[in-house]
Amino acid sequence: MGILRTIIYIIIFYYIFKLIMRLLAPIMARKMMEKASKNFENQFNNPYYKERPKTKEGETYIEKKPDEKPSKSDKDTGEFIDYEEID
Repeated sequence: MGILRTIIYIIIFYYIFKLIMRLLAPIMARKMMEKASKNFENQFNNPYYKERPKTKEGETYIEKKPDEKPSKSDKDTGEFIDYEEID
């Protein structure tokens, strides 16, 4: 009796979960799309992403990036040796 009751509970839970997800999935998807569009919009409103300052002809503008520490993989890699395949 206990196994049959457990199987029936699992089946009932499955169908209730399926019904709830069918009702909530569109709402959750809409919220995710709104959040993604808001993040996308904020990215373009960020002053870092704005246009570079106007420069006169002949002048150059260099954007400085923060100093990056070299990773271990950069130190461990050797130099590339070009080779020819011999038939």
